[in-house]
Amino acid sequence: MTAILPLLVLIPLVAAAAALVLGAYRRAQVIVSTLALTAVSVLASILLVHVDRHGTVVVDVGAWDAPFGIVLVADRLAIIMVLISALMLLGVLLFAAGQGIADGDKDTPVSIFHPTYLVLAAGLFDAFVAGDLFNMYVGFEMLLSASYVLLTLAGTGARIRAGVTYIIISLTSSIIFLASIAFIYAATGTVTIALIAERVRDLPADVQLILCISLLVAFCVKAAVFPMSFWLPDSYPTAPAPVTAVFAGLLTKVGVYAIIRTDTVMFTEVDIDVPLMIIALLTLLIGVLGALAQADIKRLLSFTLVSHIGYMIFGIAIGSQAALAATIFYIIHHITVQTTLFLATGLVERVGGTTSINRLGGILKAAPFVSVLFFIGAMNLGGIPPFSGFLGKVGLFEAGVDLGTPLAYVLIGVGALTSLLTLYALVRVWNMAFWRSESEVEGYSSPLLDSLAEDPEDRGVTVKTKRVPALMLTATTGMVALTVCLTVFAGPLFDLAARTASDFEVSSTYVDAVLPGGVK
Repeated sequence: MTAILPLLVLIPLVAAAAALVLGAYRRAQVIVSTLALTAVSVLASILLVHVDRHGTVVVDVGAWDAPFGIVLVADRLAIIMVLISALMLLGVLLFAAGQGIADGDKDTPVSIFHPTYLVLAAGLFDAFVAGDLFNMYVGFEMLLSASYVLLTLAGTGARIRAGVTYIIISLTSSIIFLASIAFIYAATGTVTIALIAERVRDLPADVQLILCISLLVAFCVKAAVFPMSFWLPDSYPTAPAPVTAVFAGLLTKVGVYAIIRTDTVMFTEVDIDVPLMIIALLTLLIGVLGALAQADIKRLLSFTLVSHIGYMIFGIAIGSQAALAATIFYIIHHITVQTTLFLATGLVERVGGTTSINRLGGILKAAPFVSVLFFIGAMNLGGIPPFSGFLGKVGLFEAGVDLGTPLAYVLIGVGALTSLLTLYALVRVWNMAFWRSESEVEGYSSPLLDSLAEDPEDRGVTVKTKRVPALMLTATTGMVALTVCLTVFAGPLFDLAARTASDFEVSSTYVDAVLPGGVK
């Protein structure tokens, strides 16, 4: 199994080089990219079964033992993240291929898209399996470089402006991350996560707190945690539908994953649970209130993305095994559902020519199957039982009740309110864009809708509607089916999440796996 782990990063990198060479052959690029992500999905599945049965897989790259060389670590959490990311990337790739074929690659030029997309995939996988902070930083930088290119595809003014904002914020967080790595190395003499977890305990409490907070600030920016979430709603919606889907579903979760590693492995003795709960509360509220004020579906979903990060931070702050299990399940749920909803919104945009609910109507009659796909995702995100969104929230709320502090009960109340407000915002989209007759769009007025904010980059021009290609519809249908599977197989998934959370119950579990011969 040690031979498989490096392949998770190498396969997309080699495929990216091949796709670049095949720049003049569109179909060949699609085939290479599809095969690469399919291979990673299969290998990650095999590795997850092995890790779940036999324990963590560790690879010392170049036969240089940690902490002197690069170490790759595949525990349950890392492989779960790799597998769900690979599946999402594969589904979005098929959607993008269908869109590129239908549109002549105007919105997603494959000569640029495929190599960049695969580099982004490699960066994601590398960040998840990195056993040292600097390698994780390299993965983040691969993400940054690739995501900036994807965000500015087609070079429109709106995308360039959004890309500039995105790259400034991302570079700022990267500088903070790199400075934090330098501080940690100066204090502990290592950047290997397992060794940091051992050596940091010998540092004074105030030094531990400073190092922990510096890392968390960098990761909170990447995860779009309030108040460092202001950049996201203005950056993601401007990109093409498949790019927005990947960004919304996956990129913020890299930051959440890094926060879990920081809180449960490296800095277990630093007590920041109360500040994290307050941050979670504000993230929940500010995100959903922003969503309520939006008349554009993509911006509305971007704000709900911010608010639902708050649920994950809530679970991390509680820190119990039950809370971490619910958090891991909720991460899987949100990656899948958020990605799927943005793809469904891309279909809505093709049918209706816009994503503004003020100018949409009659989608249910014009495209009933697209409407069903959006409806299932919306109900899941809104937390309607028995969908996985409801099950994940219940798990988090139960963990909060077990904690029993006043702040935990406040967060449970805010979490329930956020779920209801999310559902309200999505039902409003359904009523206006899908249920309302197309004949009602012209001249329709409502005091409630007058208070909503349109996309600032939207000039009020409805673009020409486009045919929905079969490949785009098939990819989105497959993604919706996957979200339904999260509900059908919620029991086994929760059991897997519980076993994953048990790995963090004793912080030495990770250390012993990476350094079986003892601390070096």
